[in-house]
Amino acid sequence: MKLGRLGERGRERPVLIAEGVTYDLSSISGDVDGEFLAGDGVERVRRAAADEALPVLEGAEQLRVGSPIARPGAVICIGLNYAAHAAESGATPPEQPVMFLKTPNTVVGPYDDVRIPRGSERTDWEVELGVVIGRHTSYLDSPEQAMSNVAGFVVANDLSERDFQLRVSGGQWSKGKCAPGFNPTGPWLVTPDEVDHRDLGLRSWVNGEPRQDSRTGDMIFGVEHIVWHLSQYLALEPGDLVLTGTPEGVALSGRFPYLRPDDVVELEITGLGRQRQRVLAP
Repeated sequence: MKLGRLGERGRERPVLIAEGVTYDLSSISGDVDGEFLAGDGVERVRRAAADEALPVLEGAEQLRVGSPIARPGAVICIGLNYAAHAAESGATPPEQPVMFLKTPNTVVGPYDDVRIPRGSERTDWEVELGVVIGRHTSYLDSPEQAMSNVAGFVVANDLSERDFQLRVSGGQWSKGKCAPGFNPTGPWLVTPDEVDHRDLGLRSWVNGEPRQDSRTGDMIFGVEHIVWHLSQYLALEPGDLVLTGTPEGVALSGRFPYLRPDDVVELEITGLGRQRQRVLAP
């Protein structure tokens, strides 16, 4: 299934997208959030759709597309998770997952404008597979248990300010990751039965020119390992968002210029949809 949220910021309504038709989920839940996921919301939507009990949302195509999940309790990120990206960053591939955090208020819609932070000269793009947690997850015994705790997958842009991240970071990356709007997410939350998360194509473009082109099979640590590993160190809650790292092809490599006002960034993951953001001046 493809779940989404449409409407003005702070007033989005939950929807189901099926065979090109958008259905209103307001009768089932007020939002696609942790409470919805923890309360078996996905299965309730599935049953209602099978019973043809969901009304069509008229005029859906005219509404703003919000993040497909409401503001999560946590955004947990994995860094340097593609060997080629580690190399272009001047780092060796990690032996253990590298974890850092983004603030939840970075999560915005997939087509919302991106504003360069004040004082930034090195704002960068990063297409990433996002994993949405569906249930309380702590101390999993093995990676094989991970997928039963995953509600679905999203496209995410882990926008980064490289000077803030690396030069004035104090040794931790989050300072360069948390500017307002630095995590466009969506357009859809796609349930695990719809895609093979182990082999999805990830691509990005700036002003129509190709930048990144890789597959999730190139990840050093796969989704199952990441969720299991994180569960040994923190409790993941329904609605939390885990970003799994970006492949090579970012501006940090030195091969491409950093983002400037009026640039257009596009990102796509097979089966999960496509994003487009216009870059604004500070």
